[in-house]
Amino acid sequence: MASHEILGGLVQVYRRGGLTWHCATSLKGRQYRASTKETGLEQAKAFAEDWYLGLRGKLAAGVLKTETTFAVAAKKFEQEYAIITEGQRSPKWVEGHGIRLRLHLIPFFGGMGLSEINAGTVQDYRVHRISTTTTGRMPARSTLHDEVGTLRQVLKTAIRHKWLSHLPDLSPPYKTQGKITHRPWFSPAEYKQLYEATRQNAKEPKNPHFRWEAEQLHDFVLFMGNTGLRPDEAKQLQHRDITIVDDRDSGGRILEIEVRGKRGIGWCKSMPGAVKPYERLRDRIKPVRGKAKESGEIVVKTPRPTDPVFPGNYLKMFNNLLDSQNLKLDRDGKPRTAYSLRHTYICLRLMDGADVYAIAKNCRTSVEMIEKFYAAHIKTTLDASVINTRKPRRTNPDRKGNRAATAPPAQQIRRATGR
Repeated sequence: MASHEILGGLVQVYRRGGLTWHCATSLKGRQYRASTKETGLEQAKAFAEDWYLGLRGKLAAGVLKTETTFAVAAKKFEQEYAIITEGQRSPKWVEGHGIRLRLHLIPFFGGMGLSEINAGTVQDYRVHRISTTTTGRMPARSTLHDEVGTLRQVLKTAIRHKWLSHLPDLSPPYKTQGKITHRPWFSPAEYKQLYEATRQNAKEPKNPHFRWEAEQLHDFVLFMGNTGLRPDEAKQLQHRDITIVDDRDSGGRILEIEVRGKRGIGWCKSMPGAVKPYERLRDRIKPVRGKAKESGEIVVKTPRPTDPVFPGNYLKMFNNLLDSQNLKLDRDGKPRTAYSLRHTYICLRLMDGADVYAIAKNCRTSVEMIEKFYAAHIKTTLDASVINTRKPRRTNPDRKGNRAATAPPAQQIRRATGR
């Protein structure tokens, strides 16, 4: 961005990617900006000088009212948000608000008065973000959505402190109804292909040094596919959080899991297929290779109740197996991750006819999310007997007593009233 200073640095004349020059200054703690509407630098400097002197005159006469700027409201928001949400929001999410403000929102809105931020300026911001990208890639829709979400939080802070009277319309214009897409998951055949590949890798790993990790990965795939846990929930799982019980309703052994994660503390009841993988995870002795490695000794460690169920990181091995089995991308080109095992659990439960509300409770999510992202593309959720039902055909009424009974309601009323 080309920039020049005039009047001893009191006024900045700059051009932000376009042909016309803009000017900016700061008076009594507030920044002011304006477009010179000039393409020549000298003409723009002359306009900026007159504009600055006019602002000073209006401010001295009391004609120009000062108001709180977006930068001040943003600073207040950051101070409040970090304290009020402590322990309830992920530290990374809190940090993300600060990053979005520092890199994008404050450079664009910082000098504006809060009343200047409206639907038009927000749309200008969207156009600016898309047209001035430095990486060569347009920001994703979700990126812009998060940035506008941070902007909304700052404006709500301004409303609470009576710096702003109302929240402007921040919804994107020209918005159409989004396509119904499904989350990347493994079909029954693909899931079978995956766990057979992890089983073979556990029996014959490429590097025997990583046999323990390969065995853990195999049980991780089976455990996640039979519980529907989120990867972060599985990472926080400890052995004391899991109990093997005899379920009266299903008649088999299942796991009762106390889950801690995105939604706080919740409960999950697994499929019977998760019991044996967990027993292997519980009883598997982890080799600890430290200083004893030099002497050729291997120190073993028996899991304790407070130990994590999945102490290692199998991401690289998992991705390598997906690539070798041609399972990394689904048919729409979306990459599969460990989260896809949760999606697989939900889809397979729906295909087996499980109740949507029960799945939502067991997976600690909402029925709306299940119906929007999972049930929409599962054909077994459609009942053909209901879809293809037909009304019985009416028989021809006889001429004596049944004609009035089978006539349309409007004709029956006219006949009854004589109209």
